[in-house]
Amino acid sequence: MKARIKWVQDATFLGESGSGHAVVMDGPPDHGGRNLGVRPMEMLLLGMGGCTAFDVVSILRKSRQSVSDCVAEIEAERAASDPKIFTAIHVHFIVTGRQLSEKHVARAIQLSAEKYCSASIMLARSAEITHDYEIRGT
Repeated sequence: MKARIKWVQDATFLGESGSGHAVVMDGPPDHGGRNLGVRPMEMLLLGMGGCTAFDVVSILRKSRQSVSDCVAEIEAERAASDPKIFTAIHVHFIVTGRQLSEKHVARAIQLSAEKYCSASIMLARSAEITHDYEIRGT
C-alpha cells in the first residue's frame, strides 16, 4: 500500500492514495489553516470507522442477514499533551434491516474488533476502544 502527501500551502495538504483517490487535509485557522478539509487525526477516525463498518456489513451479509443500513458514530478522546494520541474511542453502531438477529449483529461487531479491522486493532494498542449498538427494523 502506498500514499503520497503533497503540501499545498499554509497548513493544507493533498493526500493521494495508491488506488488513485485524493483527499484534502487542512488545519484550523489558529494553526495557519483555512479549514478546507478534515484534520489528519480525523482521517484516522474516519479510516477506522470505515474499516469496522465495512466488516460489520460484510459479516452480516455473509450471515444472510437482511441489513439495509449501517452507521458507525464515533467519539474519541485524546491525550492532553503531545503526542496527543487517542486514549479512548467509542463506536456506536446503528444497524438497520429486516428481522436482524441481535446475536448476529453482536458477533459481527466482535469479529470486526478482534479479528478483521486492522485499523481498530492497531489503534487499540494505545486507546481503549468500546462498542455498543442498536438495531432498527425496516
